[in-house]
Amino acid sequence: MRMSDIIEEFIKELFDETDAIEIQRNELAEQFNCVPSQINYVISTRFKPSQGYYVESRRGGGGHITIKKVNNTKSDYIMHIINNIGSEITSNEVDILISDFLTYNILETKEAKLLKVATSDNVLQLEKNVKDKVRARIFKNMLLNLE
Repeated sequence: MRMSDIIEEFIKELFDETDAIEIQRNELAEQFNCVPSQINYVISTRFKPSQGYYVESRRGGGGHITIKKVNNTKSDYIMHIINNIGSEITSNEVDILISDFLTYNILETKEAKLLKVATSDNVLQLEKNVKDKVRARIFKNMLLNLE
């Protein structure tokens, strides 16, 4: 398991008892024996609004960060994701979202596989500047038609 995955799992476990957590960047970096920028990387890539989180960061005193989980119905959650994807999405970002969908029981395994295949680089054999835009449109439209 990569360090980023370990840090992500640790932070997600903190949500088991609450919908909002407060962490100190430096303390967490010390705990995992990594640099504070590694903590920033995990938070900025794995706890985005499009993944159901609201992050508030304050500078000074070691970097206080508040992360809140957005709790909605399945439909609200999917619409929240769709509205926050933007006009482009990478294959890696789709994989993270699909993983979260499975974790939160938003998707069945079969649906997740179909989403992953339809948005994969193998299917979207396009130029880089077009690929992520087409992927976003396909992903959003498939999500809209889940229910």
